[in-house]
Amino acid sequence: MRTRILYLLRIYATTILLFIVAKVVFMLCYGSNHDMQATDYLSVVRHGLSLDLSTALYFLIVPFLVCLLSVWFPISRWVLRIYYGVVAFAFALAFVADTSLYAFWGFKLDSSCLQYLSQPSGITQSVSVGYLLLRLLMIVLLTIGIYWLYTFRTEDKHHRSLLNSNHEPLRLKMLQTAFYVCLMPMIVVGIRGGLTESTTNIGQVYFSQNQFLNHSAVNPVFSFLYSATHQLGDLSQYHFMDEEKCHQLVSDVYTTSSINCDTLLNCQRPHVLVVLLESCGEEFASVMPRLQQLKNEGINFSQCYGNTWRTDRGTICVLSGYPSFPGISVMKMPEKSRRLPGIARTLKGQGYATSYVYGGDINFTNMRSYLISNGWERLTSMDDYSYDERHSAQWGVRDDITFETIYQQILKLQPQQPQLMGYSTLSSHEPWDVPVQRHDDEILNAFAYLDDCLGNFIDKVRATPAWNQLLIVLTADHGISYKNIDRSKPLAMNHIPMLWLGGAIKEPRTIDVLCNQSDLPATLLGQLQLPHDDFLFSRDVLSATYTYPTAVHNYYNAQLLIDSTGHILYDFDARRYIVEESTNAERLLNVNKAILQYTTADLQQ
Repeated sequence: MRTRILYLLRIYATTILLFIVAKVVFMLCYGSNHDMQATDYLSVVRHGLSLDLSTALYFLIVPFLVCLLSVWFPISRWVLRIYYGVVAFAFALAFVADTSLYAFWGFKLDSSCLQYLSQPSGITQSVSVGYLLLRLLMIVLLTIGIYWLYTFRTEDKHHRSLLNSNHEPLRLKMLQTAFYVCLMPMIVVGIRGGLTESTTNIGQVYFSQNQFLNHSAVNPVFSFLYSATHQLGDLSQYHFMDEEKCHQLVSDVYTTSSINCDTLLNCQRPHVLVVLLESCGEEFASVMPRLQQLKNEGINFSQCYGNTWRTDRGTICVLSGYPSFPGISVMKMPEKSRRLPGIARTLKGQGYATSYVYGGDINFTNMRSYLISNGWERLTSMDDYSYDERHSAQWGVRDDITFETIYQQILKLQPQQPQLMGYSTLSSHEPWDVPVQRHDDEILNAFAYLDDCLGNFIDKVRATPAWNQLLIVLTADHGISYKNIDRSKPLAMNHIPMLWLGGAIKEPRTIDVLCNQSDLPATLLGQLQLPHDDFLFSRDVLSATYTYPTAVHNYYNAQLLIDSTGHILYDFDARRYIVEESTNAERLLNVNKAILQYTTADLQQ
């Protein structure tokens, strides 16, 4: 009995040690980019320990049951060897993925990464082959090392007897069985995190105003398992209040009608081009002089904010006016995305021809299915280009080439047949491989290239006959974290351009009302004097009904809300503010919760 208990304790301690070492390595990888001190390592380990202790118990269950059964039956050592091999690989994969993805995503490993495994081209296009091979090598070496830690003492004579029950008397077997049965409730309580109403959760390890330290304390294995079991089926976590109070709080937020609108256009049925500039936050304005110049020539919505942090989510926000959600991609839900309203669907019903251009893999994240079901008729993607063009950049076709595709479509426009064109750029995305070298910083260089492509495109289109009947809408799919701008500075990170250009606008103006990218459909359709009642979450920001300007942004279980009193960024796992800069934070939090409750209720319909 003593041998079995010591064995279980060693396995449990080994698992906890692995989690602690993973935390330290994670901090060593990213600590130089964040404000932290040497003592923070101890603080992270100490505060993260409760989650590590609980998570380690999950992986002790199988050895525990094997030891219990071995009291009565001889069990081959290969049972546990196979189990430890699986666990070693899973841990190695989680540790490497967590440490690698954090640089791109800014939060801990969760199950959303599984959405991209069905189309691995999206991964290989973001990073180099060498980068992936190095990670694969690390996974292999870590798997071997972790497996050795779990099994290195199983060959000595003392431990070979561990799973052999033949030499033990019946009375001792019964005592051991009773002991294990008594331990079971303790393991369950440990996994649950105690006997209180609150169960083990990610937020329990949050301890600092420095979000990086909170993220460092989170166990990546638990984070993945927790998110995998708290997806769409557990949206009840966002039910904060009774329905009447919820509707009361959001009644001023989602006003969809268009009344007494400013008239910005000089023609009722212009050709429309909607351009989603990849990752193009206002934080890159300094290297995009042409975009800044164009703001003086068009209608600049100067206080527009992105709803989300990923292209698949941002695309739906812009084209369907539908909100984003923490940890859930609506584009990956065909049963929901095909029923969404959309600019293309509405304008198609008004006689518009529709087309969309994307130089990458249009099947990625279910994009093709969404576009087709949403009313986009003619799709152009990387498969429609030559071999050299398809391989002009790691993600697919370079922006200068796809901008030329749009230009050629504009040359063919006819006044009697209005057209809606959509276009997503892609070169301003890691690995930032562009054909020019304007800046030493590869990220700034990529956005300078995008700016050149955009400026050249506008110059050429301005000289065409179609210009006078053309409305070009420029916005971004999302912003990104860059240098000292991260989620601790949500306004800077999520501030994106929205600019209307073309001969179809009456005159240059600046619209400084607070809004989201998801407000584009209602605002655009309002200007075209078309109904948009089916866009339940898109607001016409030029309407007299838009009396409570707000902007929302969310990512993994956290949501930002901005209004005239300031802004808050609230973490629903930790149940605390990440950022709070408002004169009425309590009301803002209630509205924030009501928005999430209201929108997730619609998501389930």
